[in-house]
Amino acid sequence: MKTAFIFPGQGSQKVGMGRDVYKNTEIGKSYLNKADEIMDYDLSSIIFNGPENKLKETRFTQPALFTVSVILGRLLVNRGSKPDFVAGHSLGEFSALTIANSFDFETGLKLVQCRANAMYEAGKTLPGTMGAIIGLSPEKVQSICDDITKNGSVVSPANFNAPGQVVISGDIDAVQLCMSNAKECGAKMTVELNLSGAFHSALMKPARHSLAEILNSIQIRDADFPVFLNVTAQPTTDKSEIKSNLLRQLEHPVLWSETIENMISYGTTRFLEVGPGKVLTGLNRRINKSTLTKPIGTLNKLNLCLA
Repeated sequence: MKTAFIFPGQGSQKVGMGRDVYKNTEIGKSYLNKADEIMDYDLSSIIFNGPENKLKETRFTQPALFTVSVILGRLLVNRGSKPDFVAGHSLGEFSALTIANSFDFETGLKLVQCRANAMYEAGKTLPGTMGAIIGLSPEKVQSICDDITKNGSVVSPANFNAPGQVVISGDIDAVQLCMSNAKECGAKMTVELNLSGAFHSALMKPARHSLAEILNSIQIRDADFPVFLNVTAQPTTDKSEIKSNLLRQLEHPVLWSETIENMISYGTTRFLEVGPGKVLTGLNRRINKSTLTKPIGTLNKLNLCLA
């Protein structure tokens, strides 16, 4: 039986997450204290106490989710639950790579801090939004986006999350038009997402320089076990491939549905969603109903999983 750890991205955060591991484990206390030092502000207070609107800001959400997810991943590994494969949804890819020892926690958090700030600033420089389209095929969503971009607007698929669930990203007017056209084409539902930028689209180009600069300044190691990358949906342990894809990820879609299907084809029979929430557990049910996925978002859930 092969086990994959999958790590959530933005949207899975929750005020109070990680408080149990901070109070009851040495690694939880150590990592959250380190995070406060690295971030140079009281990140743990935002995680534990909010307010929710502050935790939802990209520049705080990403470091917060990364820190809590990595703590839970380290606890699993330290207690004998080593994954055969790992993957992470968008931001979660940085958590996955930390658990695969491509870089240590401190380096990963500095990368995430840079990425979060760069994406936040890019969202102010080139304002955009994102929207979920439910009930259309990926090909149909791509076609609707292509028709709209003919007039010079920016809108494209950002996350291929599951069959019938695609997130689009781009100019505010273009995303809204795309969602309207999708409804006319038979989409069951469209939802504009409350995010501070058009992530995984061409509007994230201003963030590229800052992230490239820090990626070029750190040492990335070959992963200890295969990491399925967002941009390719394929496994790799190669440090140069990991580095280039972390940069490409800013402006390219997350191939999540294909990633999970590929992990299954490589023999994965059990998934652990390592981090707050159950978003990826829900997506797995839509991608392949036969998958066994356990959400590991609290110390209690972790202990039950290892019992």
